[in-house]
Amino acid sequence: MNRAQRMSNRVSQMPKSAIHEMTRLSKQIEDVAFLSWAKPTSGAPVHIGKAAIEAINKGFVDGYSVSLGLVELRQEIVKKLKRDNNIDANISQVIVSVGAIEGLAAAVMACIDPGDEVILPSPTYSTHVNQVILASGKPVFVPTIEEQGFILDIEAIKKAVTPKTKAIIYCSPSNPTGTVFSEGQLRQIAEIALEHNLMVITDEAYEYFTYDGHKHFSIGSMPEMQKNVVSCFTFTKTYAMTGWRIGYLHAHEELIPQINKAHIPFAICTPVVSQYAALGALKGPQDCVKNFKEKYLRARNLMCERLDKLSHVFEYQKPGGSYLMFPKIILKQGEDSKTFCEKLLREAKVSTTPGNDFGPTGQGHLRLSFCVSEDMINKAFDRMDEYFKVKEFE
Repeated sequence: MNRAQRMSNRVSQMPKSAIHEMTRLSKQIEDVAFLSWAKPTSGAPVHIGKAAIEAINKGFVDGYSVSLGLVELRQEIVKKLKRDNNIDANISQVIVSVGAIEGLAAAVMACIDPGDEVILPSPTYSTHVNQVILASGKPVFVPTIEEQGFILDIEAIKKAVTPKTKAIIYCSPSNPTGTVFSEGQLRQIAEIALEHNLMVITDEAYEYFTYDGHKHFSIGSMPEMQKNVVSCFTFTKTYAMTGWRIGYLHAHEELIPQINKAHIPFAICTPVVSQYAALGALKGPQDCVKNFKEKYLRARNLMCERLDKLSHVFEYQKPGGSYLMFPKIILKQGEDSKTFCEKLLREAKVSTTPGNDFGPTGQGHLRLSFCVSEDMINKAFDRMDEYFKVKEFE
């Protein structure tokens, strides 16, 4: 038996993450203009690190916490859910997770049986797809309506429901498109879920970063949806805490013990030092969140201005949220997004993420991150502008 046969088919057949592959390739090249990874460059606010240091100095972080997370942290999360998401909760309805990602994985594992179908709007975050595959479920991609800003196609979602459908997973604001799904559309998703008794699993990582009058809506705030939704959140994006790896989820207290059964073998508990850092984030000043939002809005506007000047190459939908956008590119015959991105990296020293990593309708697109500095955005677009001008005359 060779090595390939010793590995599970579902893992062996999963493609490499294009996000991490572009990061790996980028490190082989000097002086790259980096737009490919959704990692804020600003760093976490100082008071968050101070909270972690204080907990270390007091000897609070050397043991496990309970698997659900520190009681005091969950109490603060309950306050936040009520204040910012209109979700009535208690601490028995909250699990502190290793980033939103592990919470999403635990929710998927708790909800999905082998062969179950899971509806995902496309383009969608590639990790959600892989989580369904790891649970031996079947991803069912339903294209969003790109020309209307990648909004949900509600009628297509209705038609995609079969007797095997078990759940709907979505991210709003969206990774990779930056679309903020409207309250009206999400209430229609709730109607579909209730009609067919489906679970809805949400990724609300970018909840605070919405622009141009768009408002984030948590489907978990609907009383009738309490037993049909798992809402996943993170400190990673809100407070630029990517390295701390901490998030949380909310679900009905009947669902939490089942999700916790999956959470424990994945993580036992979230790193306790990160839990104290998160506690410091929630209890400390919140001006940082507003400042991040204002910074990302300026960066988005700059990126749109630069894209407008590359109109002979790109067309795009202006994102209403997140710090990501998903422009369409003009490809040569036989070229795909992955080939284009790798060539752009080698020849122009600009790192982007190929759109085909985000579902079948991502082909022909790039994901660009604008959580970097304005200098980095200008550097990347100066290089792309020069690169495309040269290519026109070849």
